[in-house]
Amino acid sequence: MDFNVAKSRAEELTALLNYHNDRYYNQDDPEISDYEYDMLLRELENIEAEFPELSSAQSPTQRVGGSKGEKFSPVEHKVVMESLHDSFSSDEVRDFDRKVKAVASNAQYVVEPKIDGLSVSCEYRNGVFVRGSTRGDGTVGEDVTENLMTIKSLPKRIDNAPQFLEVRGEVYMSLNSFLDIVAEQENNGEKPFKNPRNAAAGSLRQKDSKITAKRKLDIFVFNIQQIEGVEISTHSQSLDYLKSLGFPVTSHRICNTIDEVITAIDEIDKTRGELPCDIDGAVIKVNDFAQRELLGSTAKFPKWAEAYKYPPEEKETELLDIEINVGRTGALTPVGIFSPVLLAGTTVSRATLHNEDFIREKNIHIGDVVVIRKAGEIIPEVLSVAQCRSLQDPYTFPENCPSCGSKVVRERDEAAVRCTNSDCPAQLLRHLIHFVSRDAMDIDGLGPAVLEQLLNSGLIKSFVDIYNLRAIDVAALERMGEKSAVNLITAIEKSKSAEINRLVYALGIRHIGQKAAKLLCEHFLSIDAIINASVEEISAIDGFGEIMAQSVYDYFSLEQTRILIDSLKASGVKMTPLEKKSSEGIFLGKTFVLTGTLPTMTRSQASKLIEANGGKTSSSVSKKTDFVLAGEDAGSKLTKANALGVTVISEEELLSMIGNN
Repeated sequence: MDFNVAKSRAEELTALLNYHNDRYYNQDDPEISDYEYDMLLRELENIEAEFPELSSAQSPTQRVGGSKGEKFSPVEHKVVMESLHDSFSSDEVRDFDRKVKAVASNAQYVVEPKIDGLSVSCEYRNGVFVRGSTRGDGTVGEDVTENLMTIKSLPKRIDNAPQFLEVRGEVYMSLNSFLDIVAEQENNGEKPFKNPRNAAAGSLRQKDSKITAKRKLDIFVFNIQQIEGVEISTHSQSLDYLKSLGFPVTSHRICNTIDEVITAIDEIDKTRGELPCDIDGAVIKVNDFAQRELLGSTAKFPKWAEAYKYPPEEKETELLDIEINVGRTGALTPVGIFSPVLLAGTTVSRATLHNEDFIREKNIHIGDVVVIRKAGEIIPEVLSVAQCRSLQDPYTFPENCPSCGSKVVRERDEAAVRCTNSDCPAQLLRHLIHFVSRDAMDIDGLGPAVLEQLLNSGLIKSFVDIYNLRAIDVAALERMGEKSAVNLITAIEKSKSAEINRLVYALGIRHIGQKAAKLLCEHFLSIDAIINASVEEISAIDGFGEIMAQSVYDYFSLEQTRILIDSLKASGVKMTPLEKKSSEGIFLGKTFVLTGTLPTMTRSQASKLIEANGGKTSSSVSKKTDFVLAGEDAGSKLTKANALGVTVISEEELLSMIGNN
C-alpha cells in the first residue's frame, strides 16, 4: 500500500473507531456490531504494522476504549484494567502460543468464556465490600459502588477474607432479563436496548440505583487484581480461591498444549447457547503468575492473554409469512415468520423486518430464502435474500390497520406507516402502560399485567376509566386482594395531583418527550392555554421545532382529545400548573451548561437557582451558550467550552454573581 493512501485510510479509521468507541463505551448505544468494529480495528492494526510511523499513543489500537465520564466520581486504578488482544482464527491463536513459548516454554493455559458485559473492579477491606468502579480508560474509571450493591450475586461481606482484596469481574444482564426489558420497552414505544451488554452498561451507569436494582444485573468474577495476606501463584488457584469466598466465577479449563486450547474454544462455542448470559468469545490466559511477569504487557494488552472472538453465525431459512404488529404510537411493524432454525444456540422463527422501506430495499417476498443472524448474538435480523422464489412483487403494506380496520398513512420524511385511529385496540394497552409509567402519571402498582387484566375484564377502556376504578372491583382481579387494591386506589388518587407536564407527557403526543412537555407547560402554564394555542405560538417556544409544534396543535385540535381532557377534569385530575419561570433576574436571556461535581450543590439545585434568576439550562455546549458552570472532574463539555471561547465559571462565581445582583 502506498504511504499516502495508508495515511489517509489510517486517519479515516481512527476517526471512525473513536466515534464508535464513544457510542459503545460512553453512550451505551452502538451503531455497528462488535464484529464490524473488530474488523475496522484489525485493518488499522495492519496498516500501523506496515507503517509504524503512523502509530501513536493516541491511536485506538493503543488505548482502552472508554473514558471516566462525568456522571460519577473518578476512581484511579492502582492496577491497570487492561484490554485484550483479539484473535479470529486458530492460526492466530497458535501465533499467540509461539510468542508465549518463546519466553515461557512450559507455559500452561486457562481457557474460559468471554462474558460480554461491563468490566468492573470491586474492593474489599477485611471482608467488607467498600468500593466498586468501572474500567473507564483502564487507568481511571467511575465510582458505581451504590449500583453494584444492588447485584444480589456479588458478595457484600466475605468470611475468612484477606486484609485487602480487589477483584475484577464482568457485570452482565441475563438473556431472560434482557428479553423482558426489551418487550417492556417495545410495549411502551421506547427505543429498545440493542443487546445485553449495552443494557447492562446503561443500567449500571444509572444515577438512580433504584433503576439499576430493577434491571436484575448479575456478575461473574474472573481475576484478582490485588490481594494482601494470601499467596496465590496461578490463575486457576485464584479462581478456586474466589469461589471458596462465595464469588460467582466463570467456568474454566486448564490446557497443557495449544491443541487443547483450540479444542476448549470449540467446546465453549458449542455450548454457548446453554449459558444464562451472552458471550462473544473465549479468553486464553497463561496460568502461572511468575510467567505473566516475564511476558509483561504492551501499552494496551497483556502479552500473557488473548481473546478469541467468534464470528457472527448466519443461517438460511424460508420466510413463511409476514405479520403486522401495531405499536403504542400506531406504527405498523412487519415481523417475519420463518421456518425454525437453530442460530447461536437457540431456535429462531421470528424477526423484525423494521419497516416498508427495509422490505423494498431487500426486495423481500413471502416464500424467499433469507439469510438471518442474531444482532449482538441475541436479536434475530434479516441480512439479505439468498434465493428469490417468487415472481410476484415484493410484499406491500396493508392500507388498513389489521387491528381496527382504520386507514393507515405514511407521513412525509418518515419510514413508519401509522394507524390513524387513536382508539385502536392494539394501541390501547401500550398507551395505558405509558400513561401510568414512572415519568408520566407515576401510578405505582399499575403494571402491564394488572392493566391487561383490567382491560380484559372490561373495567377500563380509556385513561379516564383508571380514575373511576373502585377498590372492590380491583380486589376481585386474580392475584390482587383487598390490600393491594386499596394501595392501588391510593396511588391513583395521588396521581390526580401530578403537575401538568406529567399529564402532557402521559398523553403520548407524537414527538413530545419529557423535556418538550415541560417546556410546553412552562410556557403556557395551563392545559386550556395549550389547547387554544396556535402553531405559531407553540413554535415560538425555545427548543420547539415546526414538526413538534404541529404535532401538539394537531393533537389538541381533535374533538376526542378535548373530550378526554374534560373527562379527566371531571374525574378529579387537577392538572397542577408548573411555577412560571422567572421573567426577570440577572440571568435573563442567558444559557448555562452544567458539568462536573459542584462543591456544595447538586446540578439540579444549581439549575433551579439559575432558572429562579431568569436563566435557562441546556445539556450541550454551543456558540449560543453564555456560561459553563464547571465543577470537579468536568469532562468533554469543559473542553468544548474552552475551544469555543465560552465563559467558564465556578459555583463560587455563580453565587457571587447572584449575591452582587
